[in-house]
Amino acid sequence: MLAAVAQAAQGEVLLQDGAYEVEVRLELPNVLSRGPDSTTTICLPYADGRNGAPFPVLSSNNPLKKCPASNVERDGATLSFDIFCEGRGAARAHAVYRLMPDAFEGRIAMVMGGKNMTMTEVQAGRRVGSCDRPGAPAS
Repeated sequence: MLAAVAQAAQGEVLLQDGAYEVEVRLELPNVLSRGPDSTTTICLPYADGRNGAPFPVLSSNNPLKKCPASNVERDGATLSFDIFCEGRGAARAHAVYRLMPDAFEGRIAMVMGGKNMTMTEVQAGRRVGSCDRPGAPAS
């Protein structure tokens, strides 16, 4: 099976569709210690962003998980988008990812609405196989 790929104008492969093991951590301003990193596996069936933003918010208990992405833009190996929840004082975020053929690194800068609490979710993912067979060797 051939995986669809995100490609730069020069034909360079940016990010393959498939299953990715992602390390996730939250950074909070003015907090020296941080909680433990977590790891999860996600499926990115449209890694090039053609059906909206391919990267979900992964931190637990985060209202942005359910909110739509907009302003999806790709410039070379950089993919960026905004996330806005509906309602007065709702959460919002801006995400920027660096794409590589079988990996990605991203930062989602978040503002949690009426509380005006800010944090950044940092993600680092590597391809572990196809979506139908997570853990399979990358092809």
